[in-house]
Amino acid sequence: MKKLLSVAAILLSLNAYAGQQALADSTPVQVESRVGDVAITDNSPAEAMATYPTRGKAIPRSFAQQPPLIPHKDSYRITTDKNGCLTCHAWDKAKRMKATPVAKSHVVDDKGTLNGMNYFCVQCHVAQADNKQPLMENTFTTK
Repeated sequence: MKKLLSVAAILLSLNAYAGQQALADSTPVQVESRVGDVAITDNSPAEAMATYPTRGKAIPRSFAQQPPLIPHKDSYRITTDKNGCLTCHAWDKAKRMKATPVAKSHVVDDKGTLNGMNYFCVQCHVAQADNKQPLMENTFTTK
């Protein structure tokens, strides 16, 4: 039985590589977009990587009552079972991790248990990166 399972696993893994050859015909693909018909003939280079502020520096707020911005990537998983932000920002870990603890307004007890309405951190808090290229044109002014 063990040999049969091993052979089946090998055949299954070899089957995963089947049919992944590159196409010999490299004719341009016609794509219709908002700017009209454009032929894609080559690959664009990757955009420059975004840089994040230096650790330990709070980002100034732009307006009153603005949720603090996240000075690092916000790619931590948040599921119903685990909030990845609490790995560093939980009350009992924040000092050791040199991170800002969760605000008192977000918890329900003196142990630092998150309120259900504040569990999904990136609903209000967003990562702030210095992008080398603008993501989209912005003409907003405060005047």
